[in-house]
This record gives sequence, C-alpha cells and structure tokens, in this order.
Amino acid sequence: MTPRLENRFYNSFDTSCLIKVREEDYRSPFEIDRDRIIHTSAFRRLQAKTQVFLSGEYDFYRTRLTHSLEVAQIGRSICKFLRHESPLLAPDYYIDANLVEAICLSHDLGHPPFGHAGERILNELMRPFGGFEGNAQTLRLITETIYSSGGERKGMNPTRAFVDGILKYKTLYSQLDNPTNHFIYDEQKRFVDFIFGGASIPDELTPGKKMNSFRSIECQIMDWSDDAAYSLNDLSDGIHSGLITREKIEEWMGNRTLSKDESDFGGGLVRSLAEGKLEKYIAGKIGTFIRATSLSKWENCLSGTTSRYGFALEIAPAVRMEAELYKKISIDLVFRSPQLHQLEHKGGYVLKKIFNALKENYTETSHSPINLLPRDAEKTIRASQSPQQTMRLLCDHIAGMTDGFAVRTYKRLFDAEFGSLADLI
Repeated sequence: MTPRLENRFYNSFDTSCLIKVREEDYRSPFEIDRDRIIHTSAFRRLQAKTQVFLSGEYDFYRTRLTHSLEVAQIGRSICKFLRHESPLLAPDYYIDANLVEAICLSHDLGHPPFGHAGERILNELMRPFGGFEGNAQTLRLITETIYSSGGERKGMNPTRAFVDGILKYKTLYSQLDNPTNHFIYDEQKRFVDFIFGGASIPDELTPGKKMNSFRSIECQIMDWSDDAAYSLNDLSDGIHSGLITREKIEEWMGNRTLSKDESDFGGGLVRSLAEGKLEKYIAGKIGTFIRATSLSKWENCLSGTTSRYGFALEIAPAVRMEAELYKKISIDLVFRSPQLHQLEHKGGYVLKKIFNALKENYTETSHSPINLLPRDAEKTIRASQSPQQTMRLLCDHIAGMTDGFAVRTYKRLFDAEFGSLADLI
C-alpha cells in the first residue's frame, strides 16, 4: 500500500474533535466527517426540501439535495484548481478537498421546509425564544441533534476544522437588533469558543456583523461555491420554469443602466437562449467561476495557529460581477414573481399553523398536552427543563420537516377529511 502523503496544511488543532478523541481509522479525520454526513437522515431529507420551486413540482428542478451536491462538486474542483495553480500551496501543503466537500454537503442541513420563506417565518415565530437561522440550525444539528435514539439526540463529534467551515456566521443573536438572518443562537457561543481554541479575538471583530466576515479558507470556498451554484443554477431553473425568457431578460436589461461588462454577460446569456445552448453555457460558466479563484496571504489572530486562517480566497472582480448580475435577474424575474410569492405565502401559512398548534399544546398550562409528535420527539420534549428549551425543540422538529411532511402534518391537524390510517405515514 502506498503511504499517505502527509498534508502540512493541517495540524492537531484542526483535527481535534468537539466531544472526544476518535479511535484510529483507515480514513482521514475529514473523510470521517464527510462520510458521517452522507449517511444521516438530515442529509437525505434535503431531497424533499425546496431550493427555489417546491420539491416534487417537476423532476428536473433542483432541491436542497441536488443543490448541495453541486456546491460540493464546485468546492472540490476549486481545491484541485488551487492545489495545481496557487504558488502558495505545495504537494504536501494544500486545502483538503474532503473537508471542503463535507462542509459543502452540510451547508444547507439546517434549512426548514419551503425555502427562505420558511426560514423567515420560523425566525419571526421564534423571536421571543432566540430566533431561527438556517446556518445556526446547521451548527445545532452537527454539534447537538443530528443523531436520534430512544428519545435522546446528540451531535456527531465533528472536527474543529469541520465545525468552523460550516460556521459562516459567528455573531450571536443578542449582539444584533432583532436580526432577520446571519446570526447564531446565543447558547451556541461555546462552539465559537471551541473553534477558536481559546484564542483572544480582537475587540473590533466582536461587535455586530464584523465577526461574520472572519472565516476559514474552507468556509470561504464553500461560500463562493454556493454563490456560483445558485447564481447559475437558480437562473437555469427559472428559465426552465418559463418565468425567465429571452424577451424578459432583454426587457430587464433595457430598463437598467448596466456597465459594458454586465451588458456583455447579459448578451451572452440571451444568445445562449436564442441558440438553444443554455446547458452548455451554464456548464462553461461553472468552469469560469472555479478558475476565477486564487489565494492571498492573510495575517490575523489565528493565522499563526492554523493555516486555515492564513489565506483569503480572492475572486476575479469581473466574475464576481457576473455572478451578481445573474442573481439580480433571478431575484427580479423569479423570486419577486407573484407565482413564487403565492407559493411562499402558502408555505408560511402552513408553518405558522403547525408552530402555533404545537406551541399551544406543549407550553400552555391551561390543559394537559396531548401527543402530537412522533414518540422520540415527544419523549425529548416531555423532558425539557424550560419553556425556552421546549420551543427550541419544537422548532427543531418543524425545521427538520420536508415540504411534503409539513403539508401532511398540516392536513392531519386541520383538514377534517384527512385522517385514514394510510395518511398517518
């Protein structure tokens, strides 16, 4: 067997685990993180969660699962590209593609049903109890709740580098003024302390949103991979849906003052539609977005401790501008369309009704609660020590629902004609 080439980019600080030391394995620590994610029910449920259009609407629309797979492919390719092209790396000093893949596969695990609309609704409902945020919920899954057995939940004993990589946002809910997103829960501060390993973080990073820009190189790669995937693929889905057409793009461009580069990018998209070559165009752009990356050195309070904070990911300005243009087109022609707003309104209504029914049943003392949840969830919530903890556990249950399961739960609770034994599955 050929001996594994040591990678000097990582050290014991990076591979240390949250809960306990792992036993020796034929896999690297980051391969273990990746493999564990793939085999979780939380990962499988992404196949039935909304990306843009409701899951199950049509076979070819992306779901959270297919989106996560695309992000992981882009992330791995960026690692390979940088390892080959960056003069700052070496054959034995490189960014681990397995770690980046694990982070990319996990980045949307905490998203609730019905896409970003569901995230906004749950944050509004959870405001008195510490808010809700998809990235914070991903962190909660990885560190505390991803495994369930006998009414107990636990995390997956992740490595420090993996936890840090999924942590796009490090600002606590209470450090912001009624935030709508981009925070973690106050009780998750201990995980921020863990990833920093007791390092003294400069005061200027702590307040407000400045802390959110303090990211490891793997997290930076995941974030750009996510941007690349949804700026291109949400656009593709919008075109396949009929909400984005060549004529609508031309009208959209005509109503705005665009730079020459933006006009050229928009013109290329229009030509690809006219020539029936959209898929080839999108595929080529993915390669462009990967090759637009480079590394620069970055000195900060952690760069002497780990190489993960020794580098910043640079994106060619023209390519970043191109990604922003595609996102604007999708936002204006798809996400602001009445059709999508109608679907989001319906999804939000479903989640509100379920949330309020569970809240009333499990937190109000005027009556004895009845069993409205699966056995394990019921047991966990019955053992809750405070109303705050009860509401977080109820939110966990709702956030973990797929779109279809949320609709079926709504029907069982509120539709008088929905109630055969077959409907209980």
